[in-house]
Amino acid sequence: MRSHDYGRDILSTPKRKKVPEVPAEPGLVVEDPASGFCGAVVKFEYGQVVLEDRHGRHRLFPLNPAGFLLDGQPVTLVKPAPQPQKPKISASGSVRVEGLRAQTAKASRIWVEGKHDAELVERVWGHDLRVEGIVVEPLDGVDELPARIAEFGTASHRRLGVLVDHLVANSKEQRIVDRIHDDNVLVTGHPYVDIWQAVKPQAVKIKAWPVVPRGVPWKEGVCAALGWGETWEGWQRVLGSVSSYRDIESDLLGAVERLIDFVTVPQD
Repeated sequence: MRSHDYGRDILSTPKRKKVPEVPAEPGLVVEDPASGFCGAVVKFEYGQVVLEDRHGRHRLFPLNPAGFLLDGQPVTLVKPAPQPQKPKISASGSVRVEGLRAQTAKASRIWVEGKHDAELVERVWGHDLRVEGIVVEPLDGVDELPARIAEFGTASHRRLGVLVDHLVANSKEQRIVDRIHDDNVLVTGHPYVDIWQAVKPQAVKIKAWPVVPRGVPWKEGVCAALGWGETWEGWQRVLGSVSSYRDIESDLLGAVERLIDFVTVPQD
């Protein structure tokens, strides 16, 4: 007689219910049924999982199949899949190049007006410039800029990018720049009297940059108005407040980015 006439085959092995696998994400609360210890996943050590109970006690448990209870149901804890690492971002907002080796400086240069300008550019764009092999040099003013450019001797592989403070219509700086006619030179600038002003006031924890009366040196006037002491002390305060491009006014950001693009154009 056929077995189905008698119902289910009593000699057959019943199928076991598959125990679900659950990624042991930090914070997941499970119970060890053998000890009754209930806690949240903290970390992994030596191939085992560490649980922390509500009293802050830690215990180590092996990742055995069906070794834990989750909401009263048996589960197998497994290590979560590793998350893809997000690229690290430099202070300028570009993707940081890891394991960068110093390379020989290229012939092209970026000139800025003074030491403070150079230090601020280094603070924000230093990583990018080292990747490209571009050196930033202070000019100590732009009065002799046309003569300095002629002395430098530009070429298609030897470009100059120049950052000028207070580059506004009808200014002395604008008149100097108007005398430069060289396809291998790009001059950009910002409207601020001094590079300090290109740092956002909120970054320096002030409401606004003080208005300095005519005839008073700008840095000295600012330090006096804000009680910052000597100008070198004021500059350390300003530079120390800058951690990334977010602390810089857009006028300076755009000016420097254009210079970097100009001096790093691949040559044939």
